[in-house]
Amino acid sequence: MPKKSAPPANFETALAELEQIVSRLESGELPLEDALNEFEQGVQLARQGQQKLQQAEQRVQILLDSDAPLPPFTPEAE
Repeated sequence: MPKKSAPPANFETALAELEQIVSRLESGELPLEDALNEFEQGVQLARQGQQKLQQAEQRVQILLDSDAPLPPFTPEAE
């Protein structure tokens, strides 16, 4: 079973972790089970990063679409 770790604190950290995983997978030196675990963790990181990007895009769109005062942004639970 893959190790479950806390999600990265921010987008940049998640991206750096994902880049490390890709490097390890591309090396071709991992045993199959380890490669599958790394791949699973990479997919989770990619999904978290995509979610953070979508939240940022929504914030930008709100700012561009509205002249009214904006309520404070509260991200969804991570």
